[in-house]
Amino acid sequence: MTSEERRLWYCFLKNYPIKFQTQKVIEDFIVDFYCARAKVIVEIDGSQHYENDELRIEDVIRDKRLQELGYIVFRVDNISINYRFKEICEYIDSIVKKALL
Repeated sequence: MTSEERRLWYCFLKNYPIKFQTQKVIEDFIVDFYCARAKVIVEIDGSQHYENDELRIEDVIRDKRLQELGYIVFRVDNISINYRFKEICEYIDSIVKKALL
């Protein structure tokens, strides 16, 4: 895990009341964080995901396939984890709660 992934895991998702898993295999993909009950996937992206056109295209294809399988995919960049951590956690919480309605 990257430092941003570790921060999200150890400071929020590990003890979140609805279980998340790390590094979950779904089809040919390994997702960063996965909540089976809510069908929510959280991906933490470094700058290479925004600077490399090939990676951006792969991410779009990947997200589309995961969405076709019924998952909600939320991507967040490292900068947001580092500087807007509380807001990111609140947003993840709202996604999970909305998915469970």
